[in-house]
Amino acid sequence: MPDLSLKITEIFYSLQGESLTVGVPTVFVRLTGCPLRCQYCDSEYAFHGGERLSIDAIVEQVRQHNARNVCVTGGEPLAQKACLSLLNRLIDEQFEVSLETSGAMPIEDVDTRVSRVVDIKTPDSGEVDRNLWQNLQHLTPHDQLKFVICSRNDYEWARFKLAECSLDSITTVFFSPSFGQVDAADLAQWILKDQLNVRFQLQLHKILWGDEPGR
Repeated sequence: MPDLSLKITEIFYSLQGESLTVGVPTVFVRLTGCPLRCQYCDSEYAFHGGERLSIDAIVEQVRQHNARNVCVTGGEPLAQKACLSLLNRLIDEQFEVSLETSGAMPIEDVDTRVSRVVDIKTPDSGEVDRNLWQNLQHLTPHDQLKFVICSRNDYEWARFKLAECSLDSITTVFFSPSFGQVDAADLAQWILKDQLNVRFQLQLHKILWGDEPGR
């Protein structure tokens, strides 16, 4: 019988800071563990530790916040096999569910009713070789792609990938400045100058609360 429990770093209620539901009150379920070490990571505290909880216990905690939207994040959620069962359960419970994933794990078995927010790792992330490019063939318009831009070189690389793979014709694409590394106004101007069909985004939660965990 499969293990229907997961290691959880935290479950908290906040405003969604990124993606198409930015600003929407959301319950975040942060799973423990990640096989990547992106240089800009803001959730290193989720690499280790955590508390093992059953899926029933997780869903019960989510319900207590009386929110419709749930975001499963990490760490890297898909590094735990039971994450798929959690996502299915949340969908079956009629929540609006999004999954934040690094793009280094296969997404093909994730229920397509889940909005899969997939990172494309840029060269300056330090993890560009971990991109699982076959994930692109499983994306739907319900999903989202995110590039965290750490430098002008990252931007040019991302612009090339956008065109090479026709990413903006597949799903919504976000370009986000790496906090403290790229000036947001500069990135906005680059996007406008090149007339890219992407969405510029800032991390709302960092504007409001900085790097405070659980916000």
